[in-house]
Amino acid sequence: MDESFFGARRVKGKRGRGAYGKTVVFGIFERDGQVYTEIVSDCSKPTLQGIIRGKVDARSVINSDGWRGYNGLVDLGYGHYRVDHSKDEFVRGRVHINGIEGFWGLAKVRLAKFKGLPKHTFHLHLKETEWRYNHRHLNKYKILLAYLKENPLS
Repeated sequence: MDESFFGARRVKGKRGRGAYGKTVVFGIFERDGQVYTEIVSDCSKPTLQGIIRGKVDARSVINSDGWRGYNGLVDLGYGHYRVDHSKDEFVRGRVHINGIEGFWGLAKVRLAKFKGLPKHTFHLHLKETEWRYNHRHLNKYKILLAYLKENPLS
């Protein structure tokens, strides 16, 4: 799991976690599985752990970066391993967050094509990108045609 900030590349003022005007998105990626994203108001421990408790089985092993919002996951019953990006550690054996980082890269490239999105429709574009990623091995046109046969437009 990881969090990412979406918005204009260059905004004058503060950068990083404190950047103004950015949309914060939290993502959970199941290895060899699907991705789940949710827009959050902040990356605080209560916000992130509330989503984790609602979406992740308590017997799961979680890989994350060193963000303090993930502190205490072991106390909730999860197995928890971290990579420390501040020490240039990105992989330690099977411990990594490359899956969700790959999704962030794909999502940002895909959404950048729109040259800016209104905040009130961003969640729709994000969920479409999530759906496309989760169904990347399927023929999307066949899915759409089957849906349209079952649900005619007129």
